[in-house]
Amino acid sequence: MKNKELAESIIQHVGGKNNIISLVHCATRLRFALKDETKANAEILKKRKGIITVVQNSGQFQVVIGNNVADVYSDIMQLTNLNETTNTDTQPNKKSGILSKLIDLVSNIFIPVLVVMVAGGILKGILALLLTIDVVQRNTSTFNFLDAISDAPLYYLPMILGFSAVKKFGGNPYMGLAIGGALLHPSVSNMIPQGKFLLETHLFGIPIDLIPYASSVFPIILAAWFYSLLERNFNKIMHDSFKKFIAPLLSFVITVLLTFALIGPAVTYGSGYIASGIQYLYALNPVIASMILAPLWQVLVIFGIHWGLVPLCLNNVATNHEDFLLPILFPAVFAQVGAVFAVMLRAKDPQFKALASSSVLSGIFGVTEPAIYGINLPLKRPFIIGCLSAIIGGAIIGCYHSVIYSFSFINVFSFLQLISPEHGIDDKFYAVVFACVISFIIALIATYLFGISKDKISMISPNDIHEDQANSQGNNNQTNINNDDITIFSPMTGKVTPLSEVNDPTFASELMGKGIAIIPTVGQAVAPDDGEVVSLFRTKHAIGFQTESGAEILIHIGIDTVKLDGQHFEAHVEAGRKVKKGDLLVSFDIEAIKQAGFEVTTPIIITNSDSYQDIQCIFEQDNIQSGEALLVLSQNKE
Repeated sequence: MKNKELAESIIQHVGGKNNIISLVHCATRLRFALKDETKANAEILKKRKGIITVVQNSGQFQVVIGNNVADVYSDIMQLTNLNETTNTDTQPNKKSGILSKLIDLVSNIFIPVLVVMVAGGILKGILALLLTIDVVQRNTSTFNFLDAISDAPLYYLPMILGFSAVKKFGGNPYMGLAIGGALLHPSVSNMIPQGKFLLETHLFGIPIDLIPYASSVFPIILAAWFYSLLERNFNKIMHDSFKKFIAPLLSFVITVLLTFALIGPAVTYGSGYIASGIQYLYALNPVIASMILAPLWQVLVIFGIHWGLVPLCLNNVATNHEDFLLPILFPAVFAQVGAVFAVMLRAKDPQFKALASSSVLSGIFGVTEPAIYGINLPLKRPFIIGCLSAIIGGAIIGCYHSVIYSFSFINVFSFLQLISPEHGIDDKFYAVVFACVISFIIALIATYLFGISKDKISMISPNDIHEDQANSQGNNNQTNINNDDITIFSPMTGKVTPLSEVNDPTFASELMGKGIAIIPTVGQAVAPDDGEVVSLFRTKHAIGFQTESGAEILIHIGIDTVKLDGQHFEAHVEAGRKVKKGDLLVSFDIEAIKQAGFEVTTPIIITNSDSYQDIQCIFEQDNIQSGEALLVLSQNKE
């Protein structure tokens, strides 16, 4: 039920199911393609329990969920009746750049298949370990079975990618399977003599270079695009009575023949040159190259553009049976784990300590988003220290030219995939282990000693900051918050100003009640706590709200804005609606209201002020974010 409620909330705040073009998910994120991103409310989603953060990048609206992303994804797919296929006839309102389109293409094609690749890769690592410790011997039936199971995902990668790529391009994905199957069919692959890379043969009398396509990456993707293009155009020109069968047939035959004759050889040679080119650049100075990529990796993760490296790594594994890029990322992952582990050791607040503990566990198993978005990035210094600590580990790995022998997400099981199938555990393996340990320890010590700035200490130990303030300032100037007091949270983001400075004598004189005012910088008013919308003016400029604790609040957006008669305001709730803290109540256009000649200063009034002994503003800075503590209402003492 929790996942379903979260799914419903996400659908609502991305603009509703009609605003969703397509949805895919990776290890921790929901990746939406939206018709209009302006209809989505990232700020509300960020505050929703169960959501780590929201990232808008590369033409995608990314909602970072964490480990249970697959469950939330499943509920959203059921609630929206999406068919997991991108609607190519419906495009977002704003145009995406080339990089955004490329990242969107790569992520949508490769994300669904990576679970299969990682499963096969880990099993390959386990098999290499069993060989090393003489539990299994080569050329035995046990070895052959395990080798076939672990090798199947990579060997049949063209079929797996064919399905995913054709679905992304808008064609029939099962034809993508068939195209990949044709490339791997024994009648074709057995024509190439064992030990040779190519066979010069003929297709309808045309000389071609027949090459093995097992484990290949790029040829099937280009073939899938070409097939989808043909199928789409044949469907446009053919009669409805026979296009359902004839369009796929012609597209399939033409694509497969053209792939054997032209697309396959050209792209295979090209991908080989790409792999050789990257290898050449890396070989110029492996240490410096590794020192650059290691700290940069987590920055790429933040923006969700790290998927651009996936096809390169897969191509390296397919072409060279090993990859040097993935080992460089090991210290990047474990340095962030070390940083969040240090925060966990310093944390005294039970809830924050629990969050840090779960982030450490997730990071060990390769999911670093909870650590980054939930802990390290908000505290800033731990994230920076984690990135810098990875430089040392990257240098060690570059010095030993470490490689990985199958594709993997970086996690504790990935170390098995560093074991050479031929030589077993060697110096390259130990270099990665040592690099991860060093990066982890450096990040742990540096973060523990220097990673928590004074202005962030309250995030991990709110009791300590209160004690420090009490010791330094005494009781005269300290706001004492008792257990019975009621905290009211800010319904807006903006600049806090005293009620006495509001340009309206009714509010400034506190005739309607005590409170505070905010000059909003974001045109949204959200629920200041769990409660009920008691009243919503017809002009939508004022909301009467009652919290579950009994506080009655008036949120009056602007001065004299009743004269706008509802223009530039949009209500997202109705009177009598039960809402949760942070739910959007009213949105408004700040610039349009100002241009109409009205102030946007918003009084926040406690209309039942007489019910409380005292009302104080506890926010001590100028600028406040919605959801931050704003007022404390002290209960009358009997």
